[in-house]
Amino acid sequence: MNSVNGMKACLVMQRRFAYIGHELALLMKESGAVDQFCGYVILRDSYDYLRAQKDIEYTSLILDEDIQKQYAGETLDSDFLEAFERDHGSVWSYIGVDRVLRYGQLVREYPHNTSPYSNEELLKMVQVYVRHITLFLEREKPDFIFTYSPGALGMLLLYSIAKKKGIPVINVVFPFTRNRIAVSELYGRLTWVEALLKEREDTKIEDIPHYAEAKMYVEEFRERPVIYSKVYASLIKHGKRAQFSFLLPKNIHRSVTSVYGLIRKWIRDTEKRSDYTTVHPLFYIYDRTKRKLRNLVGADDLYDVYEPERTFVFYPLHYEPELAIYLLSPYDHDQLAIIRRIAQSVPAEMLVYVKEHPQMTPYRPRAFYKELKKIPNVRLLRPEISGFDIIAASSLVTVISGAAGWEATLLGKPVITFGTTFYNAAPSTARSITPEQLPELIKTQLGTEVRDDDVVRFLSALFEDSVECDLLHIWERERDRVQRHRELKGFAELIARKAALLVREKSAAEH
Repeated sequence: MNSVNGMKACLVMQRRFAYIGHELALLMKESGAVDQFCGYVILRDSYDYLRAQKDIEYTSLILDEDIQKQYAGETLDSDFLEAFERDHGSVWSYIGVDRVLRYGQLVREYPHNTSPYSNEELLKMVQVYVRHITLFLEREKPDFIFTYSPGALGMLLLYSIAKKKGIPVINVVFPFTRNRIAVSELYGRLTWVEALLKEREDTKIEDIPHYAEAKMYVEEFRERPVIYSKVYASLIKHGKRAQFSFLLPKNIHRSVTSVYGLIRKWIRDTEKRSDYTTVHPLFYIYDRTKRKLRNLVGADDLYDVYEPERTFVFYPLHYEPELAIYLLSPYDHDQLAIIRRIAQSVPAEMLVYVKEHPQMTPYRPRAFYKELKKIPNVRLLRPEISGFDIIAASSLVTVISGAAGWEATLLGKPVITFGTTFYNAAPSTARSITPEQLPELIKTQLGTEVRDDDVVRFLSALFEDSVECDLLHIWERERDRVQRHRELKGFAELIARKAALLVREKSAAEH
């Protein structure tokens, strides 16, 4: 360890999560568990905040946006890239997760999916990031890395380089379960939950910790299923009226002020203007206007009648751009292709019901839905229909890695996933990796019985290895820092406890 009393942590400050990360650092410092911190920061605003605050003196902070800019003076080095790939795999597996650099999204609205950079420029960025991150870790020598899902080029490289150096990494995982939050050694999985399941597979179910709580949760969820996050639920708006609420007199001033502020900041802040994550005001206005005009037409004429009595497989569309697609399913995230594959693999009399993600209705173009409707056994359902009702009536639920798969597990339905997700460890979930094997996999899953005891065992382990913390509410809504500090305390204790465990295991292995 780097310090006398505690550990040294490297915090990955991903976008607005930087403010939560700093609060967690302060809590770990106050408890004495961690007493030194360095940080890898994504956005300039977060970087400026962390440098100005007086709560913690970070030993070093590096800014992703400043590193990225240095690619312009870089010379492409084939030997360097080849050496990197020997240890870490294809550089394109890292570039492909970055929504901004690879697809030009976030700075442009979906369905835009064109990179603003050339092949050579992207490869130069990899070189720049690898060199800076390697030097940063060698200089700072953190005992562990704490990160939110590494869904950007620099973040994923940091994750991989740290792992290769033997530095423990702790990842935040949302388990889609009533204000619970968990951590894991691997993103997209719950490694400690999986260990508990294996450890207690022969234990009598009534003797497992949190058995009664888990059993009651499953029973209550099946009786009245609810979306796992109130914050997320509040973002769901249906109909054209919701999409054009910005034209209401009470909202016009706010819309104009927002656009004016964006333009003013663009003109005045020349340093931030050159950051690759900064949204150009003209693109903002163009994309938003185009979206609103598209919404005037809508997709009402494309929806099919929902017939719950039919035998069907359910595929809920995912939100895009999102980590659930690019990070957790880097080689299989073309949703049209996945749905075509499912439709080609189901039994003859079975339909595939597809429902739009409620937050995507303003963004998804009609052309996407028209392509769906060319598939004979696919039906497009209205987004207003309850996903819980569709899951309950389905024979099988198919997802990439989203919350619907976990909700289906809780509701007693078999699941097929196309990506990495924590509930892949549940016995009733199967992952599709090879397209040619999907028909047989669907046949097998259609005959799979979801045992209540298996669901309760999984949930019991999840309750044991997570803490109650409404992180989305704290992240998006909580403005009272005292309250935020109080609500994050249990989460900070969980991180520190897992970090100490990993550091002890590493030390024992080395000696």
